[in-house]
Amino acid sequence: MTTTALPLPRGAAPGGPRHLAGIGTLIRLALRRDRVLLPVWVLALAGTVSSVERSLEGLYGTTAERADLAGDMNANGSLRALYGAVFGDSYGALTAWRIGGYAALLAGLMSLIIVIRHSREEEETGRQEALSAAMVGRRAPLTAALTTATLANALLLVLCTAILLGAGQPAAGSLAFGLAVALSGLVFAAVAAVTAQLTENARLAKGIAGAVLGAAFVLRASGDAARAAASAGSHPLVWASPLGWAENVRPFAGDRWWVLVLPVGLIAGCVALAYTLADRRDLGAGFVRPRPGPAHAPASLAGAYGLAWRLQRGTLCAWAVGFALAGAVFGGIADGAQDIVGDNTGTRDLIRRMGGHVALTDAFLSTMVGMLGLICAVFGAGAVLRLRDEETNGRAEPLLANTVGRLRWAGGHLLIAYAGPVLILAAGGLAMGLAYGLTVGDVSGELPRILLAALAQLPAVWVLVGLAVLVVGALPRLAAAVWGLVGLVIALGWVGPALKLPQAVLDVSPFGHLPKLPGADVTATPYPWLLALALALPAAGLFALRERDLD
Repeated sequence: MTTTALPLPRGAAPGGPRHLAGIGTLIRLALRRDRVLLPVWVLALAGTVSSVERSLEGLYGTTAERADLAGDMNANGSLRALYGAVFGDSYGALTAWRIGGYAALLAGLMSLIIVIRHSREEEETGRQEALSAAMVGRRAPLTAALTTATLANALLLVLCTAILLGAGQPAAGSLAFGLAVALSGLVFAAVAAVTAQLTENARLAKGIAGAVLGAAFVLRASGDAARAAASAGSHPLVWASPLGWAENVRPFAGDRWWVLVLPVGLIAGCVALAYTLADRRDLGAGFVRPRPGPAHAPASLAGAYGLAWRLQRGTLCAWAVGFALAGAVFGGIADGAQDIVGDNTGTRDLIRRMGGHVALTDAFLSTMVGMLGLICAVFGAGAVLRLRDEETNGRAEPLLANTVGRLRWAGGHLLIAYAGPVLILAAGGLAMGLAYGLTVGDVSGELPRILLAALAQLPAVWVLVGLAVLVVGALPRLAAAVWGLVGLVIALGWVGPALKLPQAVLDVSPFGHLPKLPGADVTATPYPWLLALALALPAAGLFALRERDLD
C-alpha cells in the first residue's frame, strides 16, 4: 500500500514549514532509538584517535625516528595503499596518517546506516505510513535522518578536536582533522539520502551506498599506491575520492582548508537531489522498481532454506567479489613488505605484533589475512540479524503459521551465516595466494598455504556468529548490541597490537587465539575450543528462540 502526498496549495513552496511539520518529534524518536548505538560508535572512534596518538608517542620518541617512519611509509606503495601518504613527521601528522583515513571511512559507514535506518527502512516496515497519518510533513523524515547523522558527526568533530588539543597538538591541525573526518561522514550521509529514494528496499539502499563508500576507498588506495614516493602532490585518483579529500586536507602538515569546499559542495548537491527525488515519489515507492518475479519458482527456492538463499544470495555474492578484489590487491603488494619498513625497528615490531614473529613478508600476509577474517565477521553477524529483521517486520509469523517450524526457518539463515564465510574467505584467500604467487613466481607453493591461512580464520568468525544467534534467540531486544560485539573484536584486532595491550585483553577476541598464519607454527589447541563454542552458542540461542514468543 502506498500513500500519495497531499497536493500543495497554490503558490506553496515544496520546502515550506508545512513539509517539516513534526520534525522535532522525529529527531527525538531517532535519537531515542539510537541512544546506545550512536554514543558507542562515536566514542569508540574518538577513543581510537586518542589511543593511536599516545601509541605513536611511545613508539617514536625522537624527531629522527618519526622522520624515518614517514620516509619508510612513503617509500613503498604497500602501506600507502592501506593508510595513505604521510605529509609530516609530527605526532599530529602521523596520527592523521595512521587513523584519519579509517576514521573517515567508519564515519561514512556510521552515517549511511543512520540515514537509511531512519528514512527508507521506516518506509519499508510501514512505520512511516503510520506516522504520516499524524501531523508529519513530507520532508520531515528525511530531514530528521540527516539531522541525526549531522549531530553524530558534529559530536565526533568536537571529541576528535578536543582529544588532539588535550594531547598538546596545534589547534588549527586538530580542528582540520575533526572537520575532515566529520565532513567525510556527512558526504556518505548525503549519498545514502539519495540511495534511499532510488530503491524500495532498505538493504539494497545500504548496499548501493556501501558500494559507493567501497569505491571511494579503492580509488584512494589505488591513487596512493600509484603515487611516486618523492611526489609532493596527490594522484588524480585520490582527488576523485571523497576519502581522498579528507587525506588532502593534510591536518598538521599545512592545513589546506580550501579542500573542505569539495565535501561541502558534494553534500549540498546530494542533499538537494535527495529532496528533489523525495518530492516526486509516493511514500514507500522508489525510482528503481523491483522486477516482477517469474510465475513459477525453481525447485532451488522451495522451502525455508530456498527462501533464505533467495533473500541473502545477492549480499553473499557481493561480499565474495569484494574479498576477491581485496585479496588480489593485498597479495600484489605483499612482496614489497620487506622494503616498506627499511631499518626502522619500531615499525618492524608493530607489523610483527600484528602478524606474528615470522619473516616480515609472512607477517604482512598474516596481518592482511587477519583483516579479512575480522571483516568477514560483519557478514556473519548481518546474516544472523536477518532473522530478527524478518521477525520484527512481520514476515516470519505468516511463514511459521504453516508447517514450517522455528528451527527450520532459522536454519535456512544460519546455513548462510555459517557457510557464507567459507565462500567469502576462500575467495579472498585464493585471490591473495594467486596474486602473491604470481609476484614471486611460486603459485603452486604460495596459493595453498595462503588459502589455508584464510580458511583458518573460520572458527573465530563462527564464534561471533554463534554469539549473534544467542543474542537474537535469548535477548532479541538487544539484537543491535551484536554490532557492538563485532566492533569490539575488530578494534582489538586492528588497534590492540599497536597499543601493546596485554594479551589477556587481546584474548577477549576469538581471533586472538588463532595462530598467525601463514608462517607461524600451527597448533591444534585453540581450534577444538573455538569450534565447541561455535556449536554451543547457537544451540543455546536456538533453544531460546524455540521457547520464547515472537515479537
